[in-house]
Amino acid sequence: MAEESSLHVLVHNAGVMFPPSGSVTTQGYELQMGTNCLGPFLLTQCLLPMLNKTASTSPPGSVRVTWAASSAVDVTSPKGGVVIYNSSTGEPKSKQSPAANYGQSKTGNLFLAHEFARRYPFQDSKIIANSWNPGNLKTELQRHVNAIGRMAMNAMLFHPRFGAYTELWAGWSEEAGKAENNGRFIWPWGRFGGFRKDIQESLENGTSSKFWEWCESVTTPLLNETVV
Repeated sequence: MAEESSLHVLVHNAGVMFPPSGSVTTQGYELQMGTNCLGPFLLTQCLLPMLNKTASTSPPGSVRVTWAASSAVDVTSPKGGVVIYNSSTGEPKSKQSPAANYGQSKTGNLFLAHEFARRYPFQDSKIIANSWNPGNLKTELQRHVNAIGRMAMNAMLFHPRFGAYTELWAGWSEEAGKAENNGRFIWPWGRFGGFRKDIQESLENGTSSKFWEWCESVTTPLLNETVV
């Protein structure tokens, strides 16, 4: 298979929601945190050299990294979005309800987009980062929800194509590629929006930075073993 020489848009849209209690990754991390945050973080670090190379010869703002957040950022995440369990390492608290853990992992992706934009400023990297709520979609994401819960949720769910609209806007629209919109949060089906005040405070008081550093610390050993 031919090796690719450029990468313009990296879309982190894989995820898991409400897995059986006690589900963990191979490395022992809570499954939603591992799948929704740590995996995408590691992949970003693996592909960062190619993203930088592509950005160096591409129009500014055409190279982007986008993360899947959720309405759970506002609805089910704990106060502050992510609860830091260990202040010295930045490790998040995982022994919460499945819904709180899910909301925390989705807010984690919002944090990662914000921190990417801060740590790789647009004037230097020419790369745009953002996170987005794809909308409430009827997909296999709900497979672990019980039958009654799925019936209640179905009334609020949209066809998956609407989620694609959000992702396409985040990754390819002219508006999302502007320097002043680096690190912003996107609502369905392609528009900028806000989130809870306590989560905004976490972006300002160092919580999001601690979360990034924790993701970095636990994935660096894996990065050194990974060949892309």
